[in-house]
Amino acid sequence: MEKITIQNVNLLLSHPTPVRSTWIGQAEPLRQLLACWLKVAAGDLPLTPRVIGYPGIGKTTLAMAAAQARGQEVYIMQCTADTRPEDLLVTPVLSEAGKIAYHASPLLSAVIKGGIAVLDEGNRMSEKSWASLAGLFDHRRMVESLVAGISVSAHEEFRAAVTMNDDSSTFEIPDYIMSRLQPGITVPFPNREDELEILSYNLPFAEDDVLAMCVDYLQAAHGLDLPYSIRDGLNAMRYTLKLKSHDAAADTAALFRMALGQVLGEDALDLEKRAAERRLSGEAPPAMNLGDFFFGSGSDLNPDKDSAVDPENDGDDR
Repeated sequence: MEKITIQNVNLLLSHPTPVRSTWIGQAEPLRQLLACWLKVAAGDLPLTPRVIGYPGIGKTTLAMAAAQARGQEVYIMQCTADTRPEDLLVTPVLSEAGKIAYHASPLLSAVIKGGIAVLDEGNRMSEKSWASLAGLFDHRRMVESLVAGISVSAHEEFRAAVTMNDDSSTFEIPDYIMSRLQPGITVPFPNREDELEILSYNLPFAEDDVLAMCVDYLQAAHGLDLPYSIRDGLNAMRYTLKLKSHDAAADTAALFRMALGQVLGEDALDLEKRAAERRLSGEAPPAMNLGDFFFGSGSDLNPDKDSAVDPENDGDDR
């Protein structure tokens, strides 16, 4: 591990994360992220965006690909509900000689080295942990470690992004932190062509029929706004291929269906039913147009009334 001395304190720096990622399709999120990290004039500061999307959709991959495009090292900091302020910066470790060694986190190592820090799943952290980073993500661009007793100013080339999932296990980030994590960049589900290319890239040995079944399933799930991602599809495909290797004569479609049930749960086998359950439970809002917020769907004042299908009269008079 590389060692550096700051204000008479020796720090052991974390290693950067090896980058082996390729970003396929969806050029717009990548363009937006790279734009956030630009400086357009003397005195300008880079932005620290939130990269938002379903788990497994490729948010971290996007950040790594953007770092690779800039030619910078990536340091990934995994955030959890148990992440403490000292975990984000400097951790004291008792060495074999009985002395305390100070280990810089991946985040602080990026600050020092001028790398790119990715705070993965940042909204799983508590406000106390976020408060320790307030000065890093505003005009001060500096951070203070109370454990090591040092203040560190960010390298000129330091950049950061925060990935966020939206689920019930996350914290509400306070406004004074959210104002520092701007803008929000949404990573949507890929279209069919891009999704097929991503799956093929990650599993080049997969058979065409397995690829086709997986893409059909994921695209149907995306159309119903269900949170099944490329990661889920890859896991189901891998399991299908492993099952197939034990019984080459087995029906591939049956194996893929069994894999889906074991990877995602039995309720994932009926997408329409699962989507209805999500709407009823409040996990996902029902599809609504603007007029529905002010008038009922059958109201003459609803501008979309004519486009709505009457369940008792679907237009077929036969």
